[in-house]
Amino acid sequence: MSSILVIEDEQGILGLIEAALSRHGHCVNTAADGKEGIQKFDDGNFDMVITDVVMPEVGGLGVLQHIRGSSRHRVPIIGMSGTPWLMHGSDFDMVLAKPFPLQKLLDSVRNLAEAFNVSEAAA
Repeated sequence: MSSILVIEDEQGILGLIEAALSRHGHCVNTAADGKEGIQKFDDGNFDMVITDVVMPEVGGLGVLQHIRGSSRHRVPIIGMSGTPWLMHGSDFDMVLAKPFPLQKLLDSVRNLAEAFNVSEAAA
């Protein structure tokens, strides 16, 4: 089972992502903004991070910078954005264009878990 941190400031989207990942056997921890997400990342041990890019105060790029500068810089990170073309050249391992089907998210998590040899629950 993989442990995933999901950072999203829109509670409806956060709830949907958490429910979908949990149903597929993942241990999901959530944060309502980038500042809380960074705190939880630092305090926890996550196999993967999924973050919205545009959030108040600390956005997904700030989360990305923090993680890449940490001792756990190799943790795979999926960025979610309504403007994915602005993410080209970023250090995200994958970018999902909002809105996206939940199956695309689940497939992306599975593919990154395989690529990074992250332990993952059977889908």
